Amino acid sequence: MNKYLVDRARTLASERLAVAMPQRWAHVLGVARTASDIAPRILTRDAAADAVIAAAWLHDVGYAPSIATTGFHPVDGARFAKSAGMPDLVVSLIAHHSGASAEAIERGLDAELAEFDPPPGVVLDVVTYADMTTAPDGTPIDAERRVSEILSRYSTDDPVHAAVSRSSAELLATVARIKTQLRLAPVGATQPR
Repeated sequence: MNKYLVDRARTLASERLAVAMPQRWAHVLGVARTASDIAPRILTRDAAADAVIAAAWLHDVGYAPSIATTGFHPVDGARFAKSAGMPDLVVSLIAHHSGASAEAIERGLDAELAEFDPPPGVVLDVVTYADMTTAPDGTPIDAERRVSEILSRYSTDDPVHAAVSRSSAELLATVARIKTQLRLAPVGATQPR
């Protein structure tokens, strides 16, 4: 494992979220814990697993008031991660996580999202799975309940509500794909490197 990459991502996220946004930080802790558990079981390369774990730490850093510029946290977070020297895969995972393309369209920021190449599907799926199975307080949550929870936090005219409504079937399909892969890779097992 590239301990430096993961530690650097954790530090960057902690500096921006732990004090300024404690509930968001609790969620990030849970997402990183889930990603750390499942990435080595599903992904066949250490570098991909490390990128997923680093992206899990940084996936919501774009919410930090010190970083937010567009109001679209995937782009703001990806730009921050890029400026901090994170690898391209980490940056693209932050930019494209959890249905970001649907929200970019709703916000009219699809050109800004296009600054970042989409990451490989299975790698993105792991980050999205970790996000969509972690509640705001960092505890595990069923993906259907997570979608409902997100929708309940935003008014029907909010771009987040519209994007999650539009992308919920794909988000749930992503979680189902990873659940299937996890059944094929029992706890404690890692994929051959």
